[in-house]
Amino acid sequence: MFNGIGGTGIVLIILVALLLFGPSKLPELGRAFGRTLREFKDGAKDIMDDEPKQRKEVREEAGRGQESDRLKDS
Repeated sequence: MFNGIGGTGIVLIILVALLLFGPSKLPELGRAFGRTLREFKDGAKDIMDDEPKQRKEVREEAGRGQESDRLKDS
């Protein structure tokens, strides 16, 4: 993610953030950013997990319909 940024660049970013927000606000901002990122990941994971389940359910229902058709024909 930060391949182009070296150690000096990270230190500069931290210093600028300290100057802009102050030392008391940085932990709050970090926590808020972490929570936001975690919620985003969870939401994306839920979306990715829901799609295969829906397809699987449709296939199972279609399979049940075919089985009942076979039983009726017998």
